[in-house]
Amino acid sequence: MGAMLARGLKDGFAGTWPLALGVAFGDFAWAVAALLTLNQVASFHADLIFWLKYVAVFVFFAMGVHLLRLKIETINLPNQLTRPGMLAGLLAGILVILGNPKAILFYIGILPGFFTVAALQPIDIAVIGGLSAWVPFLGNLALALMFDHVSKMFNSPVLRQRINRITGVVLICVGGLIFIS
Repeated sequence: MGAMLARGLKDGFAGTWPLALGVAFGDFAWAVAALLTLNQVASFHADLIFWLKYVAVFVFFAMGVHLLRLKIETINLPNQLTRPGMLAGLLAGILVILGNPKAILFYIGILPGFFTVAALQPIDIAVIGGLSAWVPFLGNLALALMFDHVSKMFNSPVLRQRINRITGVVLICVGGLIFIS
């Protein structure tokens, strides 16, 4: 999100869409890696899939609590994320998402709740990976189109604190819903 904001503030939509595409490639890679890993685990230890649900609960709770406790500081982003050019944006997006190991934990924890992992065929994995990339890509494109307004809002520490608190509570609630399901 920080990279999207930084590129959007610097170069507008033209600088942001390649980053969004790179993030989509990374989301696809994490989702497919998670499903392939889960398929391997399911073939040997079906009970482990059940416990991965609680990994997701822990991840959501931890991320929510972290956001609630986060101290708001000024936005300071490295120049590597705002380097001009389409290729630089694409590579920054790929590296940002692949450098976030929480993404695979998210997929490993959440996907078994929606799919019978052991029954997935390669085409199923490709479709799930594609949707895991397409949905955030569309969201990131929409975000890129709204940067004029968003940039003004993110300059307010009070509003950023409020966003973090709301997001933290939502993440904790999602973890709670996963726990009770």
